[in-house]
Amino acid sequence: MTDSASVVRNQFELTWALFEYHLERLTPDDLLWEPAKVSWTVRPDSVGNWRADWSDQALDPIPVPTIGWLTWHIGWWWSTTAAHVRGVVPPDRTAVLWPGDLAKTLGWMRALRDQWSHLLEDTDDEHLARPAVFPWPPEAGRSTADQFAWVNVELMKNAAEIGQLRLLRAAGTQ
Repeated sequence: MTDSASVVRNQFELTWALFEYHLERLTPDDLLWEPAKVSWTVRPDSVGNWRADWSDQALDPIPVPTIGWLTWHIGWWWSTTAAHVRGVVPPDRTAVLWPGDLAKTLGWMRALRDQWSHLLEDTDDEHLARPAVFPWPPEAGRSTADQFAWVNVELMKNAAEIGQLRLLRAAGTQ
């Protein structure tokens, strides 16, 4: 019988392989392409730091994110999750900046992947049974296994969104 830690690691590797398929095919122009009139993207601030569009209010219509925004979003939630797993204070959302170009973005995504892979290597079934502290409140009763499975699902969702945007742009739908 396969242990749960192996299942989580194998699921992550499959998810990453599908994400890497799209990462390898991105072009610089893909990153900031706005697929709709109402879009969220990343923009340089007055000192050149790339910041993500954000609202704490429920928006209608919901903005369609750019690939740049989606990669920022991956960086934010993954950095936050990894910090919680390591037991350190996670970065504030506003402190997570987008790298600003394709090469740096790819480097960031792959560095996050390596960091997460190391966390997974140090994980066993005993660790997976511990209570998770993110993204749910402690009273939710979720385990670290739930947390690690959530990372895989969230990454798969973002990879699919990036892939779909890349394909739409390449097809010239706008």
